[in-house]
Amino acid sequence: MSERNKAAARTVFSVWNTGDLSRLDEIIAPDAVHHDPYDPHGSEGLAGLKKSIESSRRLYPDLHIHVEDQIAEGDRVATRWVAAMTRDGKPHRLAGITIDRFKADKIVEAWRSMDMLSLVRAEKADPPRHTDA
Repeated sequence: MSERNKAAARTVFSVWNTGDLSRLDEIIAPDAVHHDPYDPHGSEGLAGLKKSIESSRRLYPDLHIHVEDQIAEGDRVATRWVAAMTRDGKPHRLAGITIDRFKADKIVEAWRSMDMLSLVRAEKADPPRHTDA
């Protein structure tokens, strides 16, 4: 079961990369809860996850998440990952860890922790844009 759960968790990251949201239907429970303080749709289940992926891919169309490491035990999979993306021509990097809990072969709960401070600092490092008035 651990290898199957690890593969399902990797599929979620693949969906973040491709935007193929239909792949989530088979691995995420409709009422799954995503504990992520930065995700306004975290309590909206599968539909909320789809909204979050869509909005992230609009902001960062070249978003690519690379799975660095995974550990599985019992009904949980921990995944360490790094995301690379570009916004306004500037590359950004975001590292994080996601822990997924499975029940009946579907993710029913997830916890995400990300280095948002690095991303915010990189975004603020952009020089101010001046416009001719």
